[in-house]
Amino acid sequence: MKRVIAFALAASAAIPAAAQDVQVPSFTLPVSNQLSPEARAVFDRMRAATAPSEIAGNVAKQRAFYQTYNDDRLAEMRRHFRTTERRETIAGVTVDIVEPADGIAPANRDRVLINVHGGAFMWGSGSGALVEAIPIAARMRIRVVTVDYRLAPDHHYPAASEDVAAVYRAYLKHHPAANIGIYGCSAGGVITAQATAWIRKAGLPRPGAIGTFCGTGAPYSGDSPFLADPITGGAPRNPAPLPPTLPTAYMAGVPAADGAAYPLMSDDEVRAMPPTLLLAGGRDFAVGALTLAHRRLARLGVESELQLFDGLPHAFFVWPDMPESIEAYDLIARFFDRHLSRPARAATEGERRSLGPDQSAR
Repeated sequence: MKRVIAFALAASAAIPAAAQDVQVPSFTLPVSNQLSPEARAVFDRMRAATAPSEIAGNVAKQRAFYQTYNDDRLAEMRRHFRTTERRETIAGVTVDIVEPADGIAPANRDRVLINVHGGAFMWGSGSGALVEAIPIAARMRIRVVTVDYRLAPDHHYPAASEDVAAVYRAYLKHHPAANIGIYGCSAGGVITAQATAWIRKAGLPRPGAIGTFCGTGAPYSGDSPFLADPITGGAPRNPAPLPPTLPTAYMAGVPAADGAAYPLMSDDEVRAMPPTLLLAGGRDFAVGALTLAHRRLARLGVESELQLFDGLPHAFFVWPDMPESIEAYDLIARFFDRHLSRPARAATEGERRSLGPDQSAR
């Protein structure tokens, strides 16, 4: 009995009397024991590819750095997956259309996925977009259309939402909305949620499903923005409270109360969301926002799924040499396969004979 009481007292003492800031003592955080050997090997390459601190704030240098970074990831994707790509203009917006080299699966012939690439709202066109589109097109055997939306700092919200909605509207001419999915990573995850709200604002039917990965339609929040940088090789961030808006020039001047800009913070917009997949690495600065968004979707009865990969950083799945990345691609493919409508399958001649004339016509 004494031991039970002592345990209870110790547990009670560990609970703070009131919410307060905590000074975290320095300690060594080991690599997650959930990671595959391949992921551990890729970590060394991730560290070597980290952006140098001196380019922070210089958009031209950042774009040049991430162009090389994405070109390298694209070369890795091409070693894993075989696809064809072509650049087109749809509704005045430049897109890359990516298809599996061995052909679109029959079940996906009337389906399409629209990809919204990441890149801090400022880069990612071209190779960065293909890095996100190629593995999903190949694993799901589906057409993926990746949108070359207008970038900050030259353009501001809602430019990207308008561009995604324009491409979506064009595909509605030949595809039911229930057959169209939208997904994106990082800034693309935010824009995916924003574009879905913009589509509703335009009076268009909502897509069949969406995926917001490593970013979503809510401001950064919770513990993860403070924890992610120190545990992924960056410097600790300023301990000042997080703003209620996204800290990016793209969203400058847009109030937090704008439901189309921050749709997963608006009950009306959340209720109107289609089935939503939220996915990230466990050491991603966006994890807190994703978990909050998932809770809001669940509370308001929207079908949603949250997948977190312990020990992995922001946008981890742009590195295809890890089995965790392949697992993520397959999770994404299965989610859209479950939630996008399937084309009606014509009965074979043998099936028509076995059903008889009356049943085969139903």
